[in-house]
Amino acid sequence: MLLPAKAEVARQLRRYRAWERVMLASPQDREVRTTFEDSGYTLCVLMGKRCAREAVDAAEHYLRTSLVTYVREQREQNGRPRLTGAVRQGPPTDRRSARQ
Repeated sequence: MLLPAKAEVARQLRRYRAWERVMLASPQDREVRTTFEDSGYTLCVLMGKRCAREAVDAAEHYLRTSLVTYVREQREQNGRPRLTGAVRQGPPTDRRSARQ
């Protein structure tokens, strides 16, 4: 699982919150709304979520927990079994060379 740097997540979350406050102060301003939505989209991409609210929640949780705990929780949420030890697989076999 590839995870973003916590410093980048924190920076994007601050940016999202700042634009959220500006957008709530002037919701009719299209440029402000667009920038706010862009900051939400960036969080969605960073956190692998489909909506900004989920991305904000995931970012806050990610920043509060250790990397190991976060990865373990994500695996459990996705229905993947927890790994109890290192699993090592060999390289894939080349079927053409096996037939000859």
